[in-house]
Amino acid sequence: MRIQDILESKGGRVVTTSPSGNVTDAMNVLNEHNIGAVVVVEGDAIKGILSERDVLRLGARGPELLATTTIHDTMTRDVIVGLPEDEVHSAMGVMTQNRIRHLPIVRDGRLVGIVSIGDLVNAAWLEAADENRHLKDYIQSGG
Repeated sequence: MRIQDILESKGGRVVTTSPSGNVTDAMNVLNEHNIGAVVVVEGDAIKGILSERDVLRLGARGPELLATTTIHDTMTRDVIVGLPEDEVHSAMGVMTQNRIRHLPIVRDGRLVGIVSIGDLVNAAWLEAADENRHLKDYIQSGG
């Protein structure tokens, strides 16, 4: 299974924000959309990603900083991205190795979707369940 298969079922809508807002603004976006990360863009260019973890780290330094610190100053700038053609298991490995839970997906340099580790685990589970069902059917039919 490929990332494209997940995007086709969940849709390619990605919640984005500008780097100029403050972290409280981003927190409201995360909460409003019930998501764990927001992609930071300027025009069509990905500038960063802001996750719940980034917000938590800033808030631990001082809750007052949430309203006075820009998204640009808090976001993760070195964004790891995936491609629609990537295999789910490969993307899971990249996310695990880099300790990230959200992977923006790009095609020809443009943001076309985002997947979470939960999306990938669910896809892998469905794939394994489908394979298991086919193997049981094969065994029960006598090969």
